[in-house]
Amino acid sequence: MLTIYSDDHHLHHGRCELMDGQLLPCFEMPSRADHILQRVHSRKLGAVQPPKDFGREPILRVHDAAYLAFFEGAWDRWTAHGRDGDLLPYTWPARTLRAVIPTSLHGQLGYYSFDGGAPITAGTWQAAYSAAQVALTAQAAIQNGAHSAFALCRPPGHHAASDLMGGYCYLNNAAIAAQAFIDQGRRKVAILDVDYHHGNGTQSIFYTRNDVLFTSIHGHPEAEFPFFLGYEDERGEGAGEGFNINYPLAAGSAWDRWSEALELACVEIERYDADVIVVSLGVDTFKNDPISQFKLDSPDYLRMGERIAGLGKPTLFVMEGGYAVEEIGINAVNVLEGFESRSDV
Repeated sequence: MLTIYSDDHHLHHGRCELMDGQLLPCFEMPSRADHILQRVHSRKLGAVQPPKDFGREPILRVHDAAYLAFFEGAWDRWTAHGRDGDLLPYTWPARTLRAVIPTSLHGQLGYYSFDGGAPITAGTWQAAYSAAQVALTAQAAIQNGAHSAFALCRPPGHHAASDLMGGYCYLNNAAIAAQAFIDQGRRKVAILDVDYHHGNGTQSIFYTRNDVLFTSIHGHPEAEFPFFLGYEDERGEGAGEGFNINYPLAAGSAWDRWSEALELACVEIERYDADVIVVSLGVDTFKNDPISQFKLDSPDYLRMGERIAGLGKPTLFVMEGGYAVEEIGINAVNVLEGFESRSDV
């Protein structure tokens, strides 16, 4: 399987995040992608190539132009004030406030984010831009005939909406790739999000559309981030009604319960008859993940990949979460090897 990877991800390294009342080192760190890349090489998964640059246009098909302009310019505005620490929001336009766009940097940062988990550093824009190009390059490989490809994206993307960053995410790599498939003539794209946390950004981007089916298996938002999306009754709106399907599960769910949800999602994808599948590949479902509550073990990821391969469709894997750093490479590559083993049958 072809892997697309950019070393630009090292340009983004937040210093800290607020977690359980403490300022802690960021769980989303460069070593995550490094461990995955090492495993790709050690398991001889296939060729590793750098991304091509498809420019801003495919990103603008998903993300708001004003949001991109803000994101790209935020760090320069911050340093112009003589600051060099992480740029993090401290106020948001909550329910009783007006959703206006202030002129100040901090006001705009609050407007364009939904949590304090997406610090902007000197290299964040370039890292996120390159991650989007990683996804687009892997997408192009499939569009040109490959049966599968792995976009080793960092930072991740599935929490990013068209004009919102949050949850470690800035640009929605999976959504950008899915839209590129549609723009290049695919009739239907199915997105399968297997990250522990609901892909609220991806859901919101495609919620009113029927050319992209979004399915997600995740921790129940009654108790888990992002809290405000990911419920079972969110089924899409307008033309998109019935094309958004969530499978929220209780904390402590292991492979027996999780695989039942995977089977339900796969049945929906088969019924939809997608031309191509985009997998938002989060492995924070692992039993030892420090910020998640599922109980999957490393061999389970092989079975996950095998079932996804059973759909028999061209498949793009886009890296999302996973914060048990020592095991992230094993678990992510297990999914890909499981897929490859079944694809060869």
